Amino acid sequence: MSDQTKSQAESKVDQKPNGIHQDGKVDFEAKAKPETSAPETTQNESSEGTEELRSATTERRAVLQHTLSEHEHSDDEEDPVPQEPIDADEDLLDDCDPDCDEIDLIKLRISSIPALNLSRFPNLRRLCLRENLITSLPGLPTSLTELDLYDNRLPTHALTASESTLHLLKDLETLDLSYNKIRAIPESLASDHPELRNLYFVQNKISKIQGVSGLQHLHYLELGANRIRVIENLENLPSLQLLWLGKNKITSIGSGLSTLTNLRTLAIQSNRITSLEGLEALTALEELYVSHNGITSLTTEATEDKPAESYLKHNTNLRVIDISNNRIEHLTGLSHLRKLEELWASNNQIASFDEIERELGGRKEEDGETIVKTVYFEGNPVQRNNEVLYRGKVRMALPEIEQIDATYVRVA
Repeated sequence: MSDQTKSQAESKVDQKPNGIHQDGKVDFEAKAKPETSAPETTQNESSEGTEELRSATTERRAVLQHTLSEHEHSDDEEDPVPQEPIDADEDLLDDCDPDCDEIDLIKLRISSIPALNLSRFPNLRRLCLRENLITSLPGLPTSLTELDLYDNRLPTHALTASESTLHLLKDLETLDLSYNKIRAIPESLASDHPELRNLYFVQNKISKIQGVSGLQHLHYLELGANRIRVIENLENLPSLQLLWLGKNKITSIGSGLSTLTNLRTLAIQSNRITSLEGLEALTALEELYVSHNGITSLTTEATEDKPAESYLKHNTNLRVIDISNNRIEHLTGLSHLRKLEELWASNNQIASFDEIERELGGRKEEDGETIVKTVYFEGNPVQRNNEVLYRGKVRMALPEIEQIDATYVRVA
């Protein structure tokens, strides 16, 4: 996993436009650290993956940005720092080409969409109204395929109110409603927007997953930094590959992921999970982020009739695992993951260098296996009790290692 991918993973829930969020451990929109330096273990988690999906540009675009001071509102703050709304009008877009297909109006204190008179742009496909003061959704062009309303003041009822035109956007592929005041996903979401591919509800007050089942084309679903307690209602999502549930109140994985057989990335950092049971069906999984939970073991408990088994027994395609900041004492349960490239296990209770060698070493590229290149063990007994010899011992256990914690290994 590149530094950028790691930053994305821990970024899916903690920031505001810097990661999707500055108030938690998971950061969903933050950009990755420069590739010239190794990343440090972070408690951030939401959306550089989000930003990457939005970064595509077209030749014709109208971009209007204003350097007004940024306004933020926390999860418990009904009304952020008061700001005087500025009713946008069509004059804002006087210089835009009537044939433009992309418009950005960012941080302009816009409160009225109809006042923009967007109907004069018949070819408009992408509309970005980030960081404004919008509270209702009339006047949206039905031609839109991407709508970005990140960081506004939309309440739940605004999505389904009689004046709302959101439900008319039948060709919508990307919808970002992060950082608003939404308490529930509309149950009609899937039927209203059958073409959705990317959906973001980060940092709202959503307590239940609903309204998404049946979205046949949905590829990316981001629900981090909400109040979700149960993984449910994710059936019939055959195209889903990336699921972000970090910084919620989830206590177990359960059976809620059993139908997501094509899932490639699962991020459930900063929850209340104590076991990895429930990942059996995710045979295509490549990246797993479960840091900042209460996990104690990577294996089941042995019984008289059955030996201990790895919870990741069926997840043999895993390349990246982040189990940092849990209560794990042993690495037993990883040796069969012959495609593993990176293991992030900082701040656990791992005490054995022999285990590191047994579980992560002995791989041969000529046999089609992947050599583990990056490990993080800082904050474990192996590091705390051996500060002087720690790096050398890890190198002895894993001779081909390229990065130990935040420092690259020097090659002689």
